[in-house]
Amino acid sequence: MKAMILAAGLGTRLRPLTNTVPKPLLPVGGVPLIVWNLLLLKQHGFHDVVINLHHLGPMIEQALGSGSKFGLRLIYSREPVILGTGGGIKQAEGYFANEAVLVLNGDTLFDLDVSALCAFHRERKAVATLVVREDPDAAQWGLVEVGEEDRIVRITGKGVPDPVPIKPRMFAGVHILHPRLLRGVPKGVVSSIIDPYVGAIMRGETVLGYDLTGYWSDVGTPERYAQTERDVMAGRIRLDDRQAASG
Repeated sequence: MKAMILAAGLGTRLRPLTNTVPKPLLPVGGVPLIVWNLLLLKQHGFHDVVINLHHLGPMIEQALGSGSKFGLRLIYSREPVILGTGGGIKQAEGYFANEAVLVLNGDTLFDLDVSALCAFHRERKAVATLVVREDPDAAQWGLVEVGEEDRIVRITGKGVPDPVPIKPRMFAGVHILHPRLLRGVPKGVVSSIIDPYVGAIMRGETVLGYDLTGYWSDVGTPERYAQTERDVMAGRIRLDDRQAASG
């Protein structure tokens, strides 16, 4: 399975920090945020990682290079015009060799057994699996409704009617998809990957939710960035675990 890290965003909520440094390179515990996720991927046996670039993209490419220092092969998908999650993944689909791809948000720090997630996706023969989590503000993040047998029935109110009790969740920014879901996504056009997921749900395909119970932080605002730094200092998430396993 290939992996992709979405790193093209403008980081507007973290300005002025992101005026001169792309958000994926902001240090967390003294290490760039994106490196935390690269080490997690290496820890779980990934070798090839696609990274999409737009805002200050050359700085990311210069900092990470070929990926050899992390034991990875990095491939860069450059976006002269930012394409969003759907358009960005669509542009990179040629690298996936028609195999499932694990996608991570470049501005999210989390603790997850990625190997267990991939096994869950394969064993359940899902066309897509979204990592979700309980959150009292799930509706503000974008409500994901999970029904029986972990099947997602609606995302932000779009999907299928389902009278059975559902679990309200929020999307954690980690997902696995089969590239065939990208067939209807226009190339070179801004779009959201959520639209193909909703389409698959409405066709009755298997789109699953996988609960994340470990640490998670969207490093998207100055307040959350500061809190994430405190969490690292407190040992709520540890870089050395990833370094040891990846080393």
